[in-house]
Amino acid sequence: MSGNATVEAVEYELAPQVITSKEIEEEIRETMERLRLPMGLLSMLTGIRERRVWEEGAQPSDVATRAAKKVIAASGIDPAEIGCIINTSVCRDYIEPSVACLVHGNLKLSSQCLNFDISNACLGFVNAIHIMMMMIESGQIRYGLIVDGEGSGEILRATIDRLKSPLATMDVYRENFASLTLGSGAVAMIMGRKDYSSSGHTVNGIVTLSDTRYNRLCVGQRDFMKADASEIMNQGVKLAKKTWDYAQTLLPLWHDDAIDIYIPHQVSAKNIHLLNKTLGITPGKHHLNFMTQGNMGPAAVPVTLRMAEEEGRIRSGDHVALLGIGSGLNCSMMSITW
Repeated sequence: MSGNATVEAVEYELAPQVITSKEIEEEIRETMERLRLPMGLLSMLTGIRERRVWEEGAQPSDVATRAAKKVIAASGIDPAEIGCIINTSVCRDYIEPSVACLVHGNLKLSSQCLNFDISNACLGFVNAIHIMMMMIESGQIRYGLIVDGEGSGEILRATIDRLKSPLATMDVYRENFASLTLGSGAVAMIMGRKDYSSSGHTVNGIVTLSDTRYNRLCVGQRDFMKADASEIMNQGVKLAKKTWDYAQTLLPLWHDDAIDIYIPHQVSAKNIHLLNKTLGITPGKHHLNFMTQGNMGPAAVPVTLRMAEEEGRIRSGDHVALLGIGSGLNCSMMSITW
C-alpha cells in the first residue's frame, strides 16, 4: 500500500511512420496465398489497423530522451531534484551501458541521480512505478523519472522478410504472427512525494502475481520473437483472474463499480474481450488505442494513461486501474486516485 507517492506528469512521443496491416499483408501476399490465408486476417484477428516505426537510426535512448524532456517541462520541476531515473524498455541501444545511463547523460542529470534499467517484458514500466513508489515512500528521493523507448521497425522488417520466404510454413506463420502486432512509442513519467505534489495523482498500491511455468511461451531477440499467441492469451487471462481476486483483498475499492477507468496493456481485441469476460469488468471503461498503435510493450500503459487524460476520459478524483500482463508470465494491477 502507498499513499505518499504521486504521478506528477506523463508525456509521450509517437513514431512518425505509419505501417498498416494491409501493407504488411501485401508484402507477404505470395506466402498467404500459398498457405490459403485470406487477406485482411491480421486486422481481423487482432483489431490492429496500423502501427508506427521510428525514423532510420533512431535509438531507444534518443526517443526516450525526447519524451523525458517533454515530461520535465510539463511537470515544472527542477531536473536537479530528480533522484533516480529508471528505463524500462525491451529495446536497447547496447547490451551495456544501460539505456537509463544514456538518457541520464543526454539530460545532464545530477551525478547523485541513480540510473538503471528494469527489464520485465511488457510489465517493466508498471514495475518501475512500484520501485519508484517505494523509494519515495522511504524518503530516499523526492522526484523520480521513468522512461521507455520502444522501436518495432527492426523486428517487423525481419519478420516480414522471414514470412516472404518460399520456405515459410503455417507453423512459421503462427510463430511469427505476434511480431506483426508490435508498435513503437516513447514515454516518460515524473513521480514525486505527495507533500510536494502539484498534481495530487496518488498511487494507492499495487498487486503482482507470477506463473513462470509459462516462461517460454514468448521468447524474443532484437529481430525475432517466437510466440504461442493463443496460449499466452489463455494462460495470461487466467493469471489476471487470480491477480484480480488477490487485489480485491489488498487494494481499496478494487471492484468494477468503484473503478472509473481501466488503462490496460493492449495486445489485441480478442485479448481485451476475454479479459473483460473473465474479470467481469465493464468494456466501456477501457481506454484503448491498440487499433492504431499496436502492441507498444511496456510503453503501452503509460502512453494510454496520458492519451486518456488528453481526451478527457480521466477527471480529478477518478479511480484509475492500471492492468498489465507480461511474458513470463507476470501480471500487475495498480490503483491510482487521479
